[in-house]
Amino acid sequence: MTTAPSPRRPRVGHIAFLNCLPLLWGLARTGSLLDLDLTTGHPGRLGAALVAGELDIGPISLADYLGNTDRLVALPDIAVGSDGPVMSCLIVSRVPLSRLDGRTVSLCSTSQTSVRLARLLLRERFGVEPRYRVRPPDLPVMLADADAAVLIGDPALRAALRHPAPAGLEVHDLGRLWREWTGLPFVFALFAARRDLVRRDPATVREVHAQLLAARDLGLREVDRLCGRAARWEPFDAAALRHYFTRALDYGLGPRQLLGIAEFTRLAGGPAAGFPADARLDLLSASPTTAER
Repeated sequence: MTTAPSPRRPRVGHIAFLNCLPLLWGLARTGSLLDLDLTTGHPGRLGAALVAGELDIGPISLADYLGNTDRLVALPDIAVGSDGPVMSCLIVSRVPLSRLDGRTVSLCSTSQTSVRLARLLLRERFGVEPRYRVRPPDLPVMLADADAAVLIGDPALRAALRHPAPAGLEVHDLGRLWREWTGLPFVFALFAARRDLVRRDPATVREVHAQLLAARDLGLREVDRLCGRAARWEPFDAAALRHYFTRALDYGLGPRQLLGIAEFTRLAGGPAAGFPADARLDLLSASPTTAER
């Protein structure tokens, strides 16, 4: 007697930064974590795995999504962004940003979106064209022989929460700089599904999407409990974490966020960016559409 093979869990990515901790909390508390084959990593690695077909669904840096719209469909109503200071995407500089022309700026190796945003802001808002090089996300290493560094994730959060800033350094929040310049929110990462999976198994995609939304909502409802637990193990107190999750980060993807994405695409797109200035964001709909086929 033979047994039927077990169905394969959807392969889902999870960003291994604190910014997605409410999602992980919610997935565990709702029991949805048991339904997923979860892979953790930094945004760049997860995005590459999603594009390569090693993941089915997951977060992806906005710039990486815009360069792969033929392979991916974005999930509505959920993202990782900010409508002002984000705290975990920074430019840390030894000199005022307006004096970085021709100077060396280290770019973190873990996300393309923050890098593209920083380059755009420095060029268009501050009128400078530094020399860029890529480094691992370690601030002392990045600044060892550079005048500024673009830093994201938990290392950036540690720098943002240091008051005052380390001697001789200016800390500039990319979310704040974008909001002051455009008046719009900024979306750093989307959640997306592979287009071939949407065609083949749309029910699974919609189920995972619903689980992600429910997990986010539960994580934010239980944020005080989450922050109290996390503060036992992280170098941040519960109040700082609560501010980060509820005031700095924006997990929505509504009309204003879509306007912010369109504006970034228009301003930053082009051959050097890896995506066209007219790149289109296709959202998963309630039922399969031509865009998903």
